[in-house]
Amino acid sequence: MNAIVALCHFCELHGPRTLFCTEVLHSPLPQGASGDISGQNEQAEEEEGGIQMSSRIRSHSPAEGASADSSSPGPKKSDMCEGCRSLAGGHPGYVSHDKETSIKYVSHQHPNHPQLFSIVRQACVRSLSCEVCPGREGPIFFGDEQHGFVFSHTFFIKDSLARGFQRWYSIITIMMDRIYLINSWPFLLGKIRGIIDELQGKALKVFEAEQYGCPQRAQRMNTAFTPFLHQRNGNAARSLTSLTNDENLWACLHTSFAWLLKACGSRLTEKLLEGAPTEDTLVQMEKLADLKEESEGWDGSEEEGKPSSQPDVVEGQELSKCSPETSLMPDCNSWNIAHRRLSVFRSLRHMRQVLGASAFRMLAWHVLMGNQVIWKARDMDLVQSAFDVLRTMLPVGCVRIIPYSDQYEEAYRCNFLGLSPHVQIPSHILSSEFAVLVEVRAATRSGLYPTLFDDEQSLNKYEFVVTSGSPVAADRVGPTILNKIEAALTNQNLSVDVVDQCLVCLKEEWMNKVKVLFKFTKVDSRPKEDTQKLLSILGAAEEDNVKLLKFWMTGLSKTYKSHLMSTVRSPTSSESRN
Repeated sequence: MNAIVALCHFCELHGPRTLFCTEVLHSPLPQGASGDISGQNEQAEEEEGGIQMSSRIRSHSPAEGASADSSSPGPKKSDMCEGCRSLAGGHPGYVSHDKETSIKYVSHQHPNHPQLFSIVRQACVRSLSCEVCPGREGPIFFGDEQHGFVFSHTFFIKDSLARGFQRWYSIITIMMDRIYLINSWPFLLGKIRGIIDELQGKALKVFEAEQYGCPQRAQRMNTAFTPFLHQRNGNAARSLTSLTNDENLWACLHTSFAWLLKACGSRLTEKLLEGAPTEDTLVQMEKLADLKEESEGWDGSEEEGKPSSQPDVVEGQELSKCSPETSLMPDCNSWNIAHRRLSVFRSLRHMRQVLGASAFRMLAWHVLMGNQVIWKARDMDLVQSAFDVLRTMLPVGCVRIIPYSDQYEEAYRCNFLGLSPHVQIPSHILSSEFAVLVEVRAATRSGLYPTLFDDEQSLNKYEFVVTSGSPVAADRVGPTILNKIEAALTNQNLSVDVVDQCLVCLKEEWMNKVKVLFKFTKVDSRPKEDTQKLLSILGAAEEDNVKLLKFWMTGLSKTYKSHLMSTVRSPTSSESRN
């Protein structure tokens, strides 16, 4: 944690003073570096500022104590009494090394850097003058962006020779990150309170012993009145080590402050928050839960000798005992694992190159509108690969796949249907504007795509014929998302991975519009005029966009729908609406 912890004292002669401070120094060089780097350290110090500023470690050496004192930004020795001083002149200070993070915790009376000294000095003055809580003892928070933010805890230490038999101290924590410091308030309050209790406990024992030997209260009452400052002797300003009778006080405080900085820095870590689960994630979780319940039901029916309901047959094998509704789940398709050997279509861009721009646009339009997409082919791997690619354009909740069947299935059961070549499709489906058929036929000549797919022999033997009762005109505007998808696919500067991420973003954008429309129409029951205004605001007033939103509305998760309905039914919600 990039912060400074300091112990401050209000001296009756010199006012607020900093007694002892501990700061964090980050290693200027990578771990394991060696050599004489003192000159580089000094140059780095002068260029760097703020709480993370690195101090001159060399100035803590006893041999250079005299030169360090002459250039120190702290007060002169003549302006310091015994109560204002912690470490003796020439004391090297205390340094703790954290080998895990290559961080040093350095303690001394004042920060060596002038900017840090000014920040600590101002915080010290404010903590012992104007920024105090009622009773003058307790925690308080203050600060600004320029001088840093401060957590201050003021307290009293018993002293038999002081006015009022007590002296005023504070422990302050200074850092530039306001949010981090506020979030650390409970931790800092508990740990600093523990340090204060220990100091007060030691001082109380010394105070009681001195009062027992020579009671100061009775002596002062029997003394003739004179100004208090004039009657103080030379021992009136006493050091904290004298008040606590602890010669190792500063070493203990260094250990406590260093641990406080390390523990407070490690207790809060930054995490990447991805927000609430997407609709695709919620739908997948719901379908997995339904699949688990159905599998338990199948296990029970098998134990009772009952046949499973409506098995899908693929080449004489059951489709992993999955109903048509659950067969769309990628984790459910054991057929997918058992029969698929390779991905024939690598991506949407690959499919667009194979089918051609106009045929692909027609196919993609029907996919986005929710119309039934039928593939007739002898190669099951090719059909499954095509569905895997096409389904990426839709939310998970809008995808219903029957990968391969020996009979036609109605559109309410699936919007992706794979058929063997000999299956007869009803004539009203072939002429319907709500269906598109892709026939995979044997190529009339070899090497149909010699320039595009030299390394793919599987596609050289096929040709693809896309037909529909409602062909998409070339000059038709189409849904906005289709135009954006085509723009991404034709942009050769975008890799396949980038196009995939673009698809994810586009789906999330339009699913958010679907959520707004669902809330507006289904939950709030707004009139059509207001709905048209909303569609205009969403940029989806065109006919194709409206159809797309209505179809995608079927892909909303049950969790989201139930949450909205429960919110509307709650008393607080109804009161706010009224």
